[in-house]
Amino acid sequence: MIKNKIAIIGAGSVGATITYNLSNRGLANEMVLVDIDQARAEAEVLDITQGMSLGSTARLYAGSYQDCGDAEIAIITAGAKQRPDESRVQLMDRNVDLMRSMTGSLMESGFEGVLLVVTNPVDVLTYVAYRESGLPREQVIGSGTVIDSARLRTFLGRHCNINPQNIHGYVIGEHGDTSFPAWSNVTFGGMQVGDFCPDCPRGCSQEDLRSEATRYVRQAAQQIIKAKGSTYYAVAQAVAIITQAVLRDERRILPVTAVVSGFETFREAAFSYPHFIGNKGIVLDAGKRGRLQYDLARDERELLRESIRYIIENTERAGY
Repeated sequence: MIKNKIAIIGAGSVGATITYNLSNRGLANEMVLVDIDQARAEAEVLDITQGMSLGSTARLYAGSYQDCGDAEIAIITAGAKQRPDESRVQLMDRNVDLMRSMTGSLMESGFEGVLLVVTNPVDVLTYVAYRESGLPREQVIGSGTVIDSARLRTFLGRHCNINPQNIHGYVIGEHGDTSFPAWSNVTFGGMQVGDFCPDCPRGCSQEDLRSEATRYVRQAAQQIIKAKGSTYYAVAQAVAIITQAVLRDERRILPVTAVVSGFETFREAAFSYPHFIGNKGIVLDAGKRGRLQYDLARDERELLRESIRYIIENTERAGY
């Protein structure tokens, strides 16, 4: 019998949808949902559990931080919502203090598991959570560009008329406006994009494809936020994939936000890059201390440097 426990902090649209998604996956036998609004957490639990009797056997309940101490993974989703036309970094001032508070309360429970940050701006806040928690670097990760990479595959699949599952590649850097697809490593069934495009009946140029795809990845969230207030379905799916990789020790490669030290000449910082994910978070005995050894093109390396500089600038602005 599976004996895993998941703690979800935040019962808003994102947290509740993550809870619902995870309850249907059979990953844990116990799940606790924590929110400052206890009545909201209890209502979400009631709504979800009434459907769980048709499939899931997990115990789900609304609790407090003290119920999180023995969880294998804690997922922090609570925070101020992103407003239309507001960058994720503009959220920072409103969410940094909240992240300090949530991390402190979580650690007071005796928590020693994997800490997964979803709250935006996720790169900066993952670093805040790492510093405030005192947990080993490999145990504190963020949802990063897992969702951005999924958006990239979605766009390319529709545009090029290919099943997205046969498209491989990652968006890296900041989960935000400085992110970019690492095109030198994007493949369609193992074929490089540059080799695929000449034979494609659409006849678009590789440059146009890259430009459109990058714009789509960066703007997709804003389009959704303007129309319905927030994104949560795809985010929940991305978080569920990360959680599954942790609880099942899958050693799966995912572009999570990770705290990286010694990357070129940069100071320690958290940014999104493909890492091996297992039951302790980052799998240190794979790749370069858990990081995939990516061979980037020269222009991609410079884009990554620019993205890291931007993240560091905002991390320091947050006081870290």
